[in-house]
Amino acid sequence: MSTTDTAHDLERPLRADAARNRELILQTARRCFAERGLSVTLNDIAHEAGVGVGTVYRRFADKDALIEALLATKFEAMNAAAARAAQETDPREALRVYLMGVFEFRARDRALADAIVRAGKARPSIVSERDRLERQVATIIERAATAGVVRAGFSYADLPMLTTMVGAVADTTRAQDPDAWRRYAEVVLEGVLPGGTTDPMVGAPLDRAAIERALHGQP
Repeated sequence: MSTTDTAHDLERPLRADAARNRELILQTARRCFAERGLSVTLNDIAHEAGVGVGTVYRRFADKDALIEALLATKFEAMNAAAARAAQETDPREALRVYLMGVFEFRARDRALADAIVRAGKARPSIVSERDRLERQVATIIERAATAGVVRAGFSYADLPMLTTMVGAVADTTRAQDPDAWRRYAEVVLEGVLPGGTTDPMVGAPLDRAAIERALHGQP
């Protein structure tokens, strides 16, 4: 069965029990991918959800089909975040709100960057949502550039690397301090939007022992 066939199948009305199973699989997959990345298998998801592997495969032909279903919700959330940020009257604050929102998405979701990269090969509706997000964020950045509050040359294309940087901190320090990434996200923001605040840095650095545990992957 092709991904397109699966997409069409998923649009048909489901029996109540089938609908519950599909939502359970999606919720479980969302959590597993967020916590462990896209290396999670459909067998892993079936086990975590407490359903048979066949139940998963009846709803999703393969892992790519499942990821595509989750992509729709990710882009919906990010487009909503961009729309909220665009409502800020201060151009600097609008971009700051959006960037911090994206960093928070990534801090919670290890699979975010990989999933977004896959969007280019997804069905047209998802590609359209990706393109809509790019247009929304480009407008926010253009407002900040016109106001002279963003570093010259900054663009939407910089976001994948910035979210990867902040995500690496979040992944490394999650066991020691799940909010440690915020301190370093603020440093990134000040690099993109210089001169915006004289407030002290958010939070406190990890102590030496915590840093060593984090860098060695210890809890």
